[in-house]
Amino acid sequence: PYLAYVGIASIPAAILPMEANYILRIVTVSLLLFWAWRWYCPLRGPRSALGSILVGSGAGLLGLLLWLAFLFPFVTSGDQQPWSTSSFLLRLLSAGLLVPLFEELIMRGFLLRLALQWDHARKSKQEEPFFIALDERSVNDVLPGKWSWAAILLSTLAFVSGHALHEWLAATVFGLLMAWLWVSRKDLLSCIAAHAVTNIALALFVYSTGNWQFW
Repeated sequence: PYLAYVGIASIPAAILPMEANYILRIVTVSLLLFWAWRWYCPLRGPRSALGSILVGSGAGLLGLLLWLAFLFPFVTSGDQQPWSTSSFLLRLLSAGLLVPLFEELIMRGFLLRLALQWDHARKSKQEEPFFIALDERSVNDVLPGKWSWAAILLSTLAFVSGHALHEWLAATVFGLLMAWLWVSRKDLLSCIAAHAVTNIALALFVYSTGNWQFW
């Protein structure tokens, strides 16, 4: 789903208009998520789902403040034109509901756990630790909330690489916030809730203030 979203997003507007591009992303990625759902890790952990949603929502508002603060030095006022209403609503739907789900599934749900298994194999002096983690282990064997500094660093770097250069510092801070939720709440649900709240709140912020350069 992640690669499909990025691939469709890379189609030039001259070939596929913005509104059609977002519709294609939403439909395609939703179908892929539905088709592959049986292979994903559970979203819930050992703690209350409601508690994770509430904690995640609060962390999402904090994520908005951190994103704006760390992005502010790298943007220029008025360097982006407002989106059309239809484009804005489609992007809001995509960023608020779809992106948090598939990004957290791949970043914290898969890559962090894969990096953790690689780190464990590396520390135990096994030969070719990456191939052991990739071919001889299952990320589903990693309990919710388990982590290492290497796993957090690598998954955060992967998350950052999916953002524009001027967003890298803000994305690093936000990625660390999501890793903290994974460790503290021991589930993906809190990460998804936080990611969704941040994206929706950011969209509403730029729409109401006209600061489109932040989005």
